[in-house]
Amino acid sequence: MAEQNEVLQHTQNWVDQVIVKLNLCPFAKPVVDSGRIRYHLADGNDLEEALHQLIEQCQYLDQHAEIETELVVYPNGFEDFYDFLDLVDLANQLLVEQNYEGVYQLANFHPDYCFDGELPSDPANYTNRSPYPMLHLIREASLEQALASYPDPEQIPERNIKLTREMGLQAMQQALEACKK
Repeated sequence: MAEQNEVLQHTQNWVDQVIVKLNLCPFAKPVVDSGRIRYHLADGNDLEEALHQLIEQCQYLDQHAEIETELVVYPNGFEDFYDFLDLVDLANQLLVEQNYEGVYQLANFHPDYCFDGELPSDPANYTNRSPYPMLHLIREASLEQALASYPDPEQIPERNIKLTREMGLQAMQQALEACKK
């Protein structure tokens, strides 16, 4: 289906052109270059179904150690940022309930992402803005290993905020929009 292919392409463009190119995640490039990232397009827009599919993807990762990380993309739901935050909260609770705490960690991205206490126009929000709502399943053990070998990992968010603010709102908007072309 063309729409699904477009969503996948837009998401891959975002990973390549924003996350890797701007080095927002210094651990992403090796994973992308080695083909160990998986993209899953979630069906539907129902909260219960979204959570069910998230756990299915955890189970998939359990069986496929060669996949380092996965983006679960919700192209047809959770357009409202606050509805998406409800999904994030429930997803984190579900990981605990399903004994995935310490196995997988969630990061989240949304087209309207806004850090608490910041203005929606702050370019720093673009560190977590994406073409579609998505949850990022990260292997906890791999993350711990990467953080241990990276100098000053606690400086990553501050560096990203500084970079995006220096680039400015218009440049960040254009970078995100370019992913959909």
